[in-house]
Amino acid sequence: MTSSYRAKLRCLADRADIEIGVVIGPAWGPWAFEEDPADANLSIFVLSQVFNGRNHFHWYRGLTQVIDTFKPDLLHIDEEHYSVVTAQAVYIASRRGIPAIFQSWQNIYKRYPWPFSGIERFVFNRVVAGIAGTESIAQVLRQKGFAKPIAIIPLGTDTELFYHDPNPGYRTRWGLENRYAVGFVGRLVESKGLEDLLHAAAPLFSQYPDLALVVAGQGPYRDAAQAWLATQGWSDKVIWIPWLASHEMPKLMNSLDVLVVPSRTTPRWKEQFGRVITEAMAVGLPVIGSSSGEIPQVIGDAGLVFPEGDATKLSEQISRLYHDAALRQRLSSDGQTRVAAHFSQEVIATRLYALYQELLDASSTLLPDA
Repeated sequence: MTSSYRAKLRCLADRADIEIGVVIGPAWGPWAFEEDPADANLSIFVLSQVFNGRNHFHWYRGLTQVIDTFKPDLLHIDEEHYSVVTAQAVYIASRRGIPAIFQSWQNIYKRYPWPFSGIERFVFNRVVAGIAGTESIAQVLRQKGFAKPIAIIPLGTDTELFYHDPNPGYRTRWGLENRYAVGFVGRLVESKGLEDLLHAAAPLFSQYPDLALVVAGQGPYRDAAQAWLATQGWSDKVIWIPWLASHEMPKLMNSLDVLVVPSRTTPRWKEQFGRVITEAMAVGLPVIGSSSGEIPQVIGDAGLVFPEGDATKLSEQISRLYHDAALRQRLSSDGQTRVAAHFSQEVIATRLYALYQELLDASSTLLPDA
């Protein structure tokens, strides 16, 4: 839905020897498709969706006609291998002899009930390759028996949108003048660890009167969090911001002093990547992340990591950054360097282009029977 996510496709489309067609819905649940004049080099097809907003159940009306009109040489399905829309697209592609690939972010081994188990086998048998966002995701695909090529390509960050911009008006907008702002960006659900951040911040509010916690996002945990803060007498220390459009998020990040990503692993979920981490690093914002899932690998040496669920250790890390301006500066610089080297949309586009070329060169031998 977001324009920034399509930046990698715009980078691909800037190459003289490639044309990119994008199939997307007019909205995903409550989030509308963000139009952008920068998409001029993309052929965008907006199709209505059956079961819009329901992950893994939805599919597109009119997809066959779009594929027959655009006539792609390769179909990149940016969906999980067990999703209905992936089966729909793979079926159409296989009937027309078009090689197809899927993208997976499932980093926990799960056995799916029917019909998803059947969809998974159908897709595995008919695609020519898969894309895994991380090495752990590739391992899950292998564990499930997927023996075809797997490219490891993470999420990209639009560095033309997310960059250092020390505009003092941003802090004024959210009432953060002369405040040390600790930020949280994400869904307000148990697995995102906001409870741990609140408990970590509570003892610091007394120590550092200028410290403020900024929470950007929506979700069912907000009411419980606000009720707990009221009992502790810290309600005035937390600034709540509804979810922001992608072009507004860099302004918020540029108004913060540190971003905390305190995700918690559950039996059925662990952090798959943490896109806000690379977005924060791109603007030069120091990041503290938990040890859940892929967070330590994304942060690398360009941020701080604490044991997930350990509010005391998190509190120590926040305090450490509060006092150490040199460390904040180093993490700011290292984060920007790390994003430019590994996570910029240009880097991701280059890796996708190489994969496409490799698969097209080998398509005559890789393409499975319909």
